[in-house]
Amino acid sequence: MWLELQIFGFRALWSPFFLLFTIGLAIAYYLVTFLFRHKFTNDPEPTGNQVLFFYSGVALLYIVKGSPIDLLSHIMFTSHMVQMALYYLVFPIFIIKGIPNWIWRLIYNLPILKYLLNVLTKPIVALLLFNGLFSMYHIPVIFDFAKANIVAHAIISSVILITAFFVWWPIFTPLKEKDKLSPLLKIGYIFANGVLITPACGLIIFSSDVLYHTYSASGGWVQALALCVPGSVLNGISLSGPEMFSPLPIIEDQQLGGIMMKISQEIIYGIILARIFFPWFNKESGKIDPLPSTNTTET
Repeated sequence: MWLELQIFGFRALWSPFFLLFTIGLAIAYYLVTFLFRHKFTNDPEPTGNQVLFFYSGVALLYIVKGSPIDLLSHIMFTSHMVQMALYYLVFPIFIIKGIPNWIWRLIYNLPILKYLLNVLTKPIVALLLFNGLFSMYHIPVIFDFAKANIVAHAIISSVILITAFFVWWPIFTPLKEKDKLSPLLKIGYIFANGVLITPACGLIIFSSDVLYHTYSASGGWVQALALCVPGSVLNGISLSGPEMFSPLPIIEDQQLGGIMMKISQEIIYGIILARIFFPWFNKESGKIDPLPSTNTTET
């Protein structure tokens, strides 16, 4: 498949402009949190873990939106769903944990944002917003429209990404005053997240019909490719359909995409659940008074 993808050219495969954007983010982080930090706060430099999380997040952002994975997401539905899992379920966690507390506090203290964030990051609101928008995005009419319109695609993807930050905030917030959920409630919150995303995956997995014209030869496949492939390149090559590059029939690719999204979600949520449950369980176990020892006296 890799050789076939070469026909789309270097720009479509590696998105050099997006690479410059991610490099800019990395430089901005260094300038704000290290070089010019004293102009904003007296807090110490970010910890090693925070730096690692942020730069891992920036690298992940380029991998899912700038590498050949992005091109493949317009060719195979399976790649699209893997991209979504990493983009919405992993990337926000890395950024939340990577940005120093004082920056988050500055953001929260902005007059208008303060009210909006206090409402939109409430657990119930965040759950319904993210899972509702994610499910709506995968309604065929909306999905095909977004994939055929670069502005709509950018807006919809960005809005869902923002709600992904909202949905992870109650779990990973670095601000102590915002960390209001007990470990048990966080476990329930993650379970609820998994339940709410299941219907969208189930409809895709068990559908016996092709849902998305974007991934069919007779639909808007070429239009979707135009989101990441320059028009001059598309006009210069002959394309019959996604089967030129996909080893799977369209319907099987669609079903596998739903399965991959659900499996990816279960793995990610399972790791997070383990990181919450075991420290909490060990802490609670330590609070249990040991049974009194019985001394036996020999007669």
